Amino acid sequence: MRLSIKPVTTPNPSTLIVPTQKFKTIISCCCTLTQSPTSSTPNQATFTQNLPNWEQLLNPVSLSSLTLTQPITPITTTTSVTATKQPIRKIWEEYQGVKNWEGLLDPLDDNLRGEILRYGQFVDAAYKAFDFDPDSPSYATCKYPKSSLFENCELPATGYRLTKNLRATSGIQLPRWIEKAPSWVATQSSWIGYVAVCQDKNEITRLGRRDVVISFRGTATCLEWLENLRATLTHLPSRTNNNSCLNECEPMVESGFLSLYTSGTHLMPSLQQMVREEIARLLQSYGDEPLSLTITGHSLGAALATLAAYDIKTTFNRSPLVTVMSFGGPRVGNRSFRRHLEKKGAKVLRIVNSDDVITKVPGFVIDENERHHVACDRGAYKRVEIQNWLQKKVEDTQWVYAEVGKELRLSSKDSPYVNGTNVSTCHELSTYLHLVDNFVSRKCPFKATAKRLLGRHW
Repeated sequence: MRLSIKPVTTPNPSTLIVPTQKFKTIISCCCTLTQSPTSSTPNQATFTQNLPNWEQLLNPVSLSSLTLTQPITPITTTTSVTATKQPIRKIWEEYQGVKNWEGLLDPLDDNLRGEILRYGQFVDAAYKAFDFDPDSPSYATCKYPKSSLFENCELPATGYRLTKNLRATSGIQLPRWIEKAPSWVATQSSWIGYVAVCQDKNEITRLGRRDVVISFRGTATCLEWLENLRATLTHLPSRTNNNSCLNECEPMVESGFLSLYTSGTHLMPSLQQMVREEIARLLQSYGDEPLSLTITGHSLGAALATLAAYDIKTTFNRSPLVTVMSFGGPRVGNRSFRRHLEKKGAKVLRIVNSDDVITKVPGFVIDENERHHVACDRGAYKRVEIQNWLQKKVEDTQWVYAEVGKELRLSSKDSPYVNGTNVSTCHELSTYLHLVDNFVSRKCPFKATAKRLLGRHW
């Protein structure tokens, strides 16, 4: 999901002018403090546009539309963006969340950090491979063939082979007059990501199993933006005919996300159908060996990753361990959806930037700690009853969501290299990778030897 939206004016719409700045660093313990330069030049570059004009909402996304008030050079260190790959074969299930990442998040385990960054790079490749240019005849498709996508996206040594391209289709019915609008406005189906399988023997040995990755990019097209705005909850298709507990028991998810996941045409199967067919094929090919399924995505892609995990665990009785690693994802469903997801055994790790507004929408969350509270005295009992009654009425509005899975909470304000007040910057995938790479713990949220990842932008 991108927040900077303007018509594309450059040949490479996904290139961001990278900031350059020199900082004087004072290191105390494990945290880095910054000292402002003595000159009158602002200490930190800011974007000239913090928020897009809402009348431009339907224009195609362009990162190049974000201009900087001053050119600055990325800060580099001797450490590479890609974390050193350490063998995790003995406890790989723990890194995939079988114990809900207990003891691994605070402080952040270095092996887990490396795995999060590795899966984040798969999402980055989904952005780099997407054709953002609305004037291109291949707009909204994948720019590269499956055989060379990773190499073209500067990810040559993954050990994975891409096996399936995935497309998402909007279920919005457009009026006839839309035919007079530019073609990109009515692009109904677009390339959303891919499925890749680990084939390298050394990587399989390091991981302790064969890993399947499903990677989803964020919002890019006009209709995807419109689907994002369909924020009310809707019931997931039920496999039973029991309507007696429809409102209480059945999981509900955001209408637009479900539409993008389940909609198809007579020429284009739905994303759901594509995922199911490919997973069924892979389970038949590799089901007899240790296998994991990791679904990752950013923004809209994070929401689709959560829906895909639920769908796979519902569809396949003998599915492997399914793990979601999401970056900057919005809320997806209600409490019933969360309970069903947990009951089915899907593991979700949400990487959240506290300063990212997208992680706080849609809808709102109600504290459920006192939902079934029994008060000792009569007056308190009545107050709780009124509270529960009001909560039930609010839930009936189909705007009450619930957070799913385990959360790794970060903050742009902890980094001396990120403009924590810029909405677009706080939501960018590169910001998330930068924060993950340098997060230590809640007591010491940022490494002293911080590395600038923002220069490596799609």
